[in-house]
Amino acid sequence: MSQLFEVHPQNPQPRLLKQAAAILQAGGIAAVPTDSSYALVCRLDDKAAAENLRRIRQVDEKHHLTLLCKDLSELARFARVDNRQYRLLKLGTPGPYTFILEATKEVPRRLSHPSRRTIGLRVPEHVVLQDLLALFGEPLLATTLIPPGETEPMNDAEEIRERFQKLLQAVVDAGACPMAPTTVIDLTDDEPVLVRQGRGELARLGL
Repeated sequence: MSQLFEVHPQNPQPRLLKQAAAILQAGGIAAVPTDSSYALVCRLDDKAAAENLRRIRQVDEKHHLTLLCKDLSELARFARVDNRQYRLLKLGTPGPYTFILEATKEVPRRLSHPSRRTIGLRVPEHVVLQDLLALFGEPLLATTLIPPGETEPMNDAEEIRERFQKLLQAVVDAGACPMAPTTVIDLTDDEPVLVRQGRGELARLGL
């Protein structure tokens, strides 16, 4: 049964987040709040956990998973970023944007897009998730918590726990999220390409 951690949305208790981080470190999967919606997360370098993540969502290897990074310097370890891309990233981080970039060798090949060697990366703005990432000490592999066969992400931690208690090891409850997807921008071409318009405004990026 998944463990529920009820944390304060603005001042999360470090003791509870450390327990959630330990579960992730041991190969568990957790539901966590973000600045867009709840997401499923696991360790980046845990192959079995990543496969479980895809299984819960029922998505194949062509579905872009996202790396949640604490800040831009961490993001730059996992993606090739030139000066033009960096300027855009700086405008949109932290925030509700996912950027598709060319993955570096730090990203296991099985996690990047099979034909393009790209990965989605974001620096979330949610206080609880930022604190969890800082405690965890490395990026988390993530996917939006949309149940199989549905189109809307889940937003109630108790409901998430009830529905997925046999599949998740932890649920971090910080109350409701905005329930709007991130804006996804592909930066691998000469010009930025809007893949999905979500919560992040293009004007903030000067686009």
